[in-house]
Amino acid sequence: MPKLTVITIVYNNVRDIERTINSVLNQTYPKIEYIIIDGKSTDGTLAIIEKYRSKVSKIVSEPDKGIYDAMNKGLAIATGDYVLFMNSGDEIFDEHTVQDIFDSAPGADIYYGETEMYNDNWQSLGRRRHEAPEQFDWKSFKYGMSISHQAIYIKRSIVAPYDLSYKYSSDIDWIIKAAKKASSIVNVHRYVAKYLVGGMSKKKHRESLKERFNIFTKYYGLIPNIINHIIIAVNLAFYFVKHQRTND
Repeated sequence: MPKLTVITIVYNNVRDIERTINSVLNQTYPKIEYIIIDGKSTDGTLAIIEKYRSKVSKIVSEPDKGIYDAMNKGLAIATGDYVLFMNSGDEIFDEHTVQDIFDSAPGADIYYGETEMYNDNWQSLGRRRHEAPEQFDWKSFKYGMSISHQAIYIKRSIVAPYDLSYKYSSDIDWIIKAAKKASSIVNVHRYVAKYLVGGMSKKKHRESLKERFNIFTKYYGLIPNIINHIIIAVNLAFYFVKHQRTND
């Protein structure tokens, strides 16, 4: 029975942090190490975290240099066989999720599943536009980030620290690096995460897109990346036309 380290990154999110904490603590799977990295919140977030100190494995509250610096702090003290990032505002899908994942195919390097999106009022927006691929490898992101970091469980032995040269899309680079090392990747064919839309990559959308383009170019090559982005643009146009017709 492998140990899973769940890492939650939070800064001044008193509204949502308790919901995220409970989604982790309520798991039926017994071997979970839970780490919370707080960026020295000043809005009452830390007081909520302290309510759960006896149930949380490790709590760090100190200033950081951004979300990926905070994630690296969590990785540095993680001791689990696998790691999962479930940041403040997001949730593990239901209380049986972790158990179901590790029961699906023991010993994989990576497990992944589907993500359900939620708006700011915690109303479901349905599945992500980028559906999780039936089969996943390091080349699968060439048409977009089809798996969110909340929905991927990676063996700690194959992960590297986040590249801090990327401010908004380092999670893409991080997943691709791990996938290149993986020999066994399992689609668990279920929803595994609930994701609150509107994170930093959404707020800094233009900068995030530039970083994504540079990351994809690094791994897939410039010309193939340009071609892939043309295909992405065409697919996106069809997606919006289809949904516009549905709404009409």
